[in-house]
Amino acid sequence: MAMRIALLILALATPVVYGAQHVVGDSQGWSQTADYATWASAQTFVVGDTLLFTYDSTHQVDEVNQAGYNSCSSSNVIKNYNGGSTTITLTTAGPMYFICPTPGHCSQGMKLLVNVVAATGTTPSGSPTTPTGTPPSTVASSPPPPPKSGVASISCNMNNLMFGILLVFVTMFAYMG
Repeated sequence: MAMRIALLILALATPVVYGAQHVVGDSQGWSQTADYATWASAQTFVVGDTLLFTYDSTHQVDEVNQAGYNSCSSSNVIKNYNGGSTTITLTTAGPMYFICPTPGHCSQGMKLLVNVVAATGTTPSGSPTTPTGTPPSTVASSPPPPPKSGVASISCNMNNLMFGILLVFVTMFAYMG
């Protein structure tokens, strides 16, 4: 019994960090009416984030290479998604290419290029970053810090929630035994 309680406490005390979810095309979803180049340029895609494609039965999502993206061809599709709602986790830094394989849709603009960047403090391989080269001059002013992303606040809120749940369980078990 004590082992189960210890495992439960350990599981609840482990911090959880979630990436951002990007709804492709926002309210327009994956459709012929959205401007995906403009939409993507307003986003920052980070390893760990997800893309949510929502679409009707006339559309699908094909992940393709750069050549397939440029030529609107699904002949060498990496992965095909269908079913109306698709969530894709961004697992590596670099470009990712998506098109709608329905004839004519890609050539009419239903294609998406996503440039995924490494999470803060890591390189694309996932290893910690190490500064290289000569240190900056002390005379030059340092640039302002980057704007806060929603990931940090989500992590903080989730940690507070997990801590609250942990307190409830500890209190409950204290009264039970």
